[in-house]
Amino acid sequence: MALLMDHQFKQLPADKQVETRSFLEAVSHLPPFFDCLGSTVFAPIKSDVAGNITKIKAVYDTNPGRYRTLQQLLEAEKEQHGTEWPRVGATLALMWLKRGLRFIQVLLQSLADGERDENHPNLIRVNVTKAYEIALKKYHGWLVQNLFKAALYAAPYKSDFLKALSKGREVKEEECLEKVRQFLVNFTATIDAIYEMYTKTNAELDYKA
Repeated sequence: MALLMDHQFKQLPADKQVETRSFLEAVSHLPPFFDCLGSTVFAPIKSDVAGNITKIKAVYDTNPGRYRTLQQLLEAEKEQHGTEWPRVGATLALMWLKRGLRFIQVLLQSLADGERDENHPNLIRVNVTKAYEIALKKYHGWLVQNLFKAALYAAPYKSDFLKALSKGREVKEEECLEKVRQFLVNFTATIDAIYEMYTKTNAELDYKA
């Protein structure tokens, strides 16, 4: 669980503004999450998440004062890019990044809620499938969707997944899931705020990768 708990997301202020610097710092530690799922099929999602973090950071570093929050970053890019927006820059990178983060969030929430296949309680296929269908499936073409179906059969046992999240330490399941619940509080609020921001600014795009 150290993978999550060592780099908590900040509590959002009342206006739900997401501070760019602290967001990038927290999210930069998440790509290894996909290694915990075991299958190389998740490597492209890991690479996509890491690449989009890099793109957002590159824009932020050009003017940290102007891009202090993610909301300010989107507004500034909308002014800069005109009709090309939102299919450009950090706006596009954050659009895809939030989907990868939603995948992590739904998977963890499903585990924390105790959702499982009663016939195979130590498998996490049910949880991974739910996360993929909610966060990513609609944005993937037929080929990628079928690759993911194959990856399900290589998904790790829940006990091995929780051990990987704890960086190899033996952990009690309920203690581990309680830490997941703690992590999810600010993580979920942050993702929800970003999704809300994209809806309000009409920055969401539905094309398939």
